[in-house]
Amino acid sequence: MTDTLFLTSDDVSDLAKPGDYVEAVREGYRQVGEGAPAEPRTKLTNADPPGMLTTYAAVLPDTGAMGGYMYSAGFGAGDAWFMTPLFDAESGEPLALLDGASMNPFKTGAAGAVGVDALAREDATEIAVIGSGAQARGQLRATATVRDFEVGRVFSPTESSREEFAEELTADLEFPVEAVDSSAAALADADVVITATNASDPVIDDADLEPGTHVTAMGQYSKGKNEIPPETVARATYVLDLRERATQDAGAFLAALEAGLVDEDDVDAELGEVVAGEAPGRTSDEEITVFDSGGTGIETTAAAYMLYERARDADRGQTISFAPASEALTGR
Repeated sequence: MTDTLFLTSDDVSDLAKPGDYVEAVREGYRQVGEGAPAEPRTKLTNADPPGMLTTYAAVLPDTGAMGGYMYSAGFGAGDAWFMTPLFDAESGEPLALLDGASMNPFKTGAAGAVGVDALAREDATEIAVIGSGAQARGQLRATATVRDFEVGRVFSPTESSREEFAEELTADLEFPVEAVDSSAAALADADVVITATNASDPVIDDADLEPGTHVTAMGQYSKGKNEIPPETVARATYVLDLRERATQDAGAFLAALEAGLVDEDDVDAELGEVVAGEAPGRTSDEEITVFDSGGTGIETTAAAYMLYERARDADRGQTISFAPASEALTGR
């Protein structure tokens, strides 16, 4: 038997700030860029009873951890459940089992922030956010740690939602966030654009993107979900979290492919390759760059291990026991 730490969402909710997540996730992507294994999501759906199970995983040998994410949803229940198993990369022993709910917007936001840090212009000062939910909040909080923004703008279709977002984030961050009444108004003069929506059609117009803009799109993780126009994918330096996603579930890339604007190999790099210095990323101040962030086990494993270490040091969580395979299979 081995002791494993069980951590609830509340156990870990106050253990790290957005910048801490960004540092951990950047290190995870560096390892994958240098050859550590990670895989895109596997999504299983069922019609009767309606439901969905999604998994993805990564091994981060320098961190010393491997693990991933499992989340489930009963379509009739209107809710989902996040579970994160974490293992020792050398021994394979289970280190922790985390309820991944509270860390979800932070680790996902951190992946977007790493993309901005790797691909946006160094002198970026204006940021636009399309969407006003928890993921949009996580993206902006994390991205604010990698550039010195002077102003932010947010648009979402519901006026009260964008006003609430702007008020909350202005209070939290070191620059004002203004609610505006269109995506075009949000994008005007923006150096960085974040799309964090559930939209099935583009939420921005390609013509509204200024030369030199970076776009992080994180709401397009299945066919038919394409927050950004196919034309943007085609003309941008296009970077994915994992290259295999391009023809599997990267909705905007699949839309561009169907429109005949790109070929299957028109992916410029994976984010880890850029972070590790294996691919150039941005090469000029005028080019458009896109980071397509669909969710991977990289940010999940990196963030979970950081939280596990901090929870252990703070004496958080409960100990549960797991039997090794030798005991389970032999009964000894």
